[in-house]
Amino acid sequence: MKKADVILGLQWGDEGKGKVVDVLTPRYEVVARFQGGPNAGHTLEFGGEKYILRSIPSGIFQGGKTNIIGNGVVLDAILFRAEAEELAKSGHDLTKQLCISKKAHLILPTHRMLDAAYEAAKGSAKIGTTGKGIGPTYTDKISRNGMRVGDLLSPDFKTIYAKAKARHENILRSLNYTYDISALEHQWFEAVEYLKRFRIIDSEYFVNDCLNAGRSILAEGAQGTLLDVDFGSYPFVTSSNTVCAGVCTGLGIAPNRIGEVYGIFKAYCTRVGSGPFPTELFDETGAELRRIGHEFGAVTGRERRCGWLDLVALKYSIMINGVTQLIMMKSDVMNDFDTIRIATAYEIDGQRTTEFPYTVIDGLKPVYTDFEGWKCDLRDCRSYDEFPEAFKRYVDFIEQETGVPVKIISVGPDRDETIER
Repeated sequence: MKKADVILGLQWGDEGKGKVVDVLTPRYEVVARFQGGPNAGHTLEFGGEKYILRSIPSGIFQGGKTNIIGNGVVLDAILFRAEAEELAKSGHDLTKQLCISKKAHLILPTHRMLDAAYEAAKGSAKIGTTGKGIGPTYTDKISRNGMRVGDLLSPDFKTIYAKAKARHENILRSLNYTYDISALEHQWFEAVEYLKRFRIIDSEYFVNDCLNAGRSILAEGAQGTLLDVDFGSYPFVTSSNTVCAGVCTGLGIAPNRIGEVYGIFKAYCTRVGSGPFPTELFDETGAELRRIGHEFGAVTGRERRCGWLDLVALKYSIMINGVTQLIMMKSDVMNDFDTIRIATAYEIDGQRTTEFPYTVIDGLKPVYTDFEGWKCDLRDCRSYDEFPEAFKRYVDFIEQETGVPVKIISVGPDRDETIER
């Protein structure tokens, strides 16, 4: 029985999923995005060009592959159109490769306004939303007030839209939020007409038919496990299930049809926006990680907070997802560090724990194990045997602690700077 493999992030997002999906895609016939919205940017670099994908699966650059935007995704028609047209300019015709689920929910112009209004109302307790309307769209989905891609095909489409808009405007008035969506709304109606050019499908039947026909599928997640609405550092999380279970609900694939689970992590940690970050560095080392790693959001441009690798959090993510293979990214960023640290436990009120906490705990301190830096350029290596012994010790320690093999190591942004063991 053919199974779908899964690739997802194990930290707070920005792990480098886009590059790895692009590298793995030649082995698969179908790439399907199962959750998230256009707040997640997957950056890919090859042939001297750099691309940022927000809603479109990262398999789009491998010619002839079928790409699916699944029902678990929320889609902004305006941003989707801009992204698709930009890719068309570079010679990638998406209309032949991309399918969109009827059950994917649409981000309306008023969702963006609601996002801004809700965040403003929080005052100093802001979550750090990107303002793309993601949260309000998922809220409408759960409260059974959402508008879906399939509604675009209905003769009652404008009535459905008007009802949703009126509901949002009542909320905005209650929040005393001033806005003008006339220009945005005009763009949105043009963009949904563009959206109709694509194949709009019953994606749950499509993906299962693919599996039954023996076609290989790679399910691609956005953000990271620690931003999951259930298992992340709540409330500083996204609005969807970023974990492996999200594949089942976001694509309609049964649990017994999940195969390999590739878990991606950086050799250090980063986080964008508010929320707990036990190993965060506020010193020159943190600044160096940010500078060398170009740690700025692909979509927002926001500075990423940086810190050492957190094994407590990583082992938690591996457990939640059932990870079978690890993929380590950005190892080369730490080429010149004398000492490299890994947090192996937390200390809370004098007691050590290796469990990821339920909530923010004041005074939590990471317990570190130190490693000698490798002090050479990993980007010159093209096989595992070429890596320096100091780096191999770092990798071996991660494997021993997690019990999961590190099968792929990235030593640079380009496709060919990817080493498999």
